[in-house]
Amino acid sequence: MREDLRTARTHDPAARSSFEVGLLYSGVHAVWGHRLSHALWRRGFKLPARLNSQIVRFLTGIEIHPGAQLGRRFFIDHGMGVVIGETAVVGDDVLIYHGVTLGGKSLAKGKRHPTIGDGVTIGAGAKILGPITIGPRSAVGANAVVTKDAPSDSLLVGVPAKVRKIVTDPVTPEYFI
Repeated sequence: MREDLRTARTHDPAARSSFEVGLLYSGVHAVWGHRLSHALWRRGFKLPARLNSQIVRFLTGIEIHPGAQLGRRFFIDHGMGVVIGETAVVGDDVLIYHGVTLGGKSLAKGKRHPTIGDGVTIGAGAKILGPITIGPRSAVGANAVVTKDAPSDSLLVGVPAKVRKIVTDPVTPEYFI
């Protein structure tokens, strides 16, 4: 929990204290609720896991299926409207904004949601659909619709999203195309 509070304070310059984050940040509450739901899910308590996830959804506006796997230091900023599907796998140090969907494209059994690599940032309203992989340290632009794999260090923008290479300025952490 402390790590989650630190992560929120690192990613949100408006966060004034850990107390404020723990009390008021719906993204943090959703992650905490998911951790409980996921633990129940893995132990075979499917109904209580789903019930808890729906209560968290009602309270936060963020829907994370209990089967989804979330990495450490995962932060949802603003959160409302985020949907993360059952077979989604999210790496460590991932940041997502409101309205993001990590969804499926089929009704088939098995892996049908995306895998998000470590250190990925996903902009507001982005949709990442299907059993695809987004490579580590990539960025998905706001409102992009991603339906194909992307290599590490990619910038994905547009509808449908196209892959661009990220170039990092050695002086600032900003991304340039």
